[in-house]
Amino acid sequence: MINVFDGATIAARERLDAWRHVTAASLIPTALDSPVPEAFTAHLRVMPLGDAQVASMAYTSLSSRRSSKEIRKSDPEHYQIALIRAGSQGIEQNDTSTVLRSGDLVIYDSSRPFEAVVSATSPAETVILQFPKRTLPLPVDQVAGLFATSLLPESDGIGRLLSTFLTSLADGRAPCTESDALRLETIVVDLTTAVLAHHLERRNPPLRSATHTLYLRVIAFIEDNLHHPQLRPPTVAAAHRISLRYLHRIFQLHHPDSVATHIRTRRLDRARRDLADPRLNHLTIATIARRWGFTRPAEFSRAFHRHTGAPPRDYRDTTWHTDAPQGRA
Repeated sequence: MINVFDGATIAARERLDAWRHVTAASLIPTALDSPVPEAFTAHLRVMPLGDAQVASMAYTSLSSRRSSKEIRKSDPEHYQIALIRAGSQGIEQNDTSTVLRSGDLVIYDSSRPFEAVVSATSPAETVILQFPKRTLPLPVDQVAGLFATSLLPESDGIGRLLSTFLTSLADGRAPCTESDALRLETIVVDLTTAVLAHHLERRNPPLRSATHTLYLRVIAFIEDNLHHPQLRPPTVAAAHRISLRYLHRIFQLHHPDSVATHIRTRRLDRARRDLADPRLNHLTIATIARRWGFTRPAEFSRAFHRHTGAPPRDYRDTTWHTDAPQGRA
C-alpha cells in the first residue's frame, strides 16, 4: 500500500486541516471536525485497484458529515464498505443509525447524506473499500436497505471471507502490479456482491423469486458469451425463451443498468484487463477488441475512451510503463 498521510510528520495545529484535504482527494469530500483539534492525529494508506480502492485508516476522535451540499458539489457515485478493526464508530444514513465495533462491516453511499462519529483516545482503525456503484449488479433501492447497518461478518461465513480479504489487502506488504490490481478489483467487488446479496436474501425473501433466479441465469449467460459479437439483448432474450420486453423488465427490477449497457461495460472491463496484461503484449488492440465482441475498431476506441478516460493505446502504454510494484507500506 502507498502511504498518503502520516500525522506524525505534520505540525499538530495543521493536522486536522491537512486531513480534510487529503481525505477529500483520496476518498470523498466531507465536513470533518474533532472535539480536540490540537490532539488530533491520523494515518492513511491506499491501494488502488483499477476503478476501486482499498484504504487503511487510523484516527483519533472525529466527526464526519456529508451533506446534500457536498453531494451537489461533488459526487463520484461510489459505495464504501468499511471494516472496523479497532474502536467504535457511530454512523447514520438513510434514516438508519447504528454503533459499529471491531469486526463489523458496514456499507454507505456517497450519493446520500451521512454522518459518522468516532470517539477514541487511542486511534480507531478502519479499512475502507471504495468502488463505483455501477460495478455492483444489485438494485440501488434494495442495497439502500442495508446502509448504516452492521453486516456482522463474525456470524456470517461469506462476510468473514470479505473481511479477511480486506484485512489481507490492508496488511499486505507484497508488491502488486497494475495487472494484479485489476484482477483483485474483480475479486473484491464479487465478494462484496455476494455479501450484500446474502443479507438481502435473508431480509427480503422476494429475491429468491423466479424472476431473480432467471436474472442470475441471464447474468451468467452474458458473462459466458461476452466474446460473441452477436451477443445483444434480443439474443439474450431468445436464449432464455422470453420476450425482449420481459428481459428489460427483469433488469429494471434487479440491475442498475440496462441489458445493453451491462454487456458493453463487462466487455470493456475485460478488454481493459487484457490491455493491462503484459503477457498479452503480442496481441494487437484490434485483436483484443474482437476477443470481447467489438468488431469495429473505431467504435471500440470511442467506447473505451469514455469508459476509462484514455484511448486504448494510451491506456496500454501507460499501464505497461507503470506495471511495477505499487510500493510498500
